[in-house]
Amino acid sequence: MTLTNIPSHQIRAQYDAHTIRVYQAYSDEIAEPALRAGKFVTPPFKLERMTWIKPSFLWMMYRAGWGYKDSGQQRILAIDITHEGFAWALEHSCLSHAEGTMSKEEWLNLKHSKPVRVQWDPERDLQLQALPYRAIQIGLSGEAVNLYVNTWTKSISDVTPLAHQIYALLQAGDTAAAAALLPQEREYMPLYGENLQAVQSDSAGMSPACRSDT
Repeated sequence: MTLTNIPSHQIRAQYDAHTIRVYQAYSDEIAEPALRAGKFVTPPFKLERMTWIKPSFLWMMYRAGWGYKDSGQQRILAIDITHEGFAWALEHSCLSHAEGTMSKEEWLNLKHSKPVRVQWDPERDLQLQALPYRAIQIGLSGEAVNLYVNTWTKSISDVTPLAHQIYALLQAGDTAAAAALLPQEREYMPLYGENLQAVQSDSAGMSPACRSDT
């Protein structure tokens, strides 16, 4: 798929038959016990806070500055979660903004009924410049965070060295070598059934209100 025919809203990710990879950036305090346990450890990870997962490696690099932005985002983690968990998140989601015709009360009622937020932000290129199509971010809260930590997560790996290696190559002007190291992300198609495909299609259409068919 070329730059010219990527839809404006499309889920792209690195995945296999069992899991899809998402990214988060944390401090050493959260990252180290998570890497040892293969899951987020509470505490220091806080289940009561919303946590945003991102399938796009380059969007994560943009957000965390290749792991150099600040101490709270210096460890870039790759989290492999089940396809079923990813589907559950989308099925129980709403967009992070309200439809223009909705009243504030209607929006709050819809938002409070969904534990997941979906936000589409401009995808980034290797130089972290905005592209004309978007990447999905998924915000988990409440029940969704518990499921993410205790059920969906199958493994956690540290990709901070990879982020630093790519950044160093870019700083040295070796764009081709940097690009060759990027994770291979492709259009995400569910591998276990049609349910997620329907949700993905609805998300890609960027329905302005919270999903109500769950």
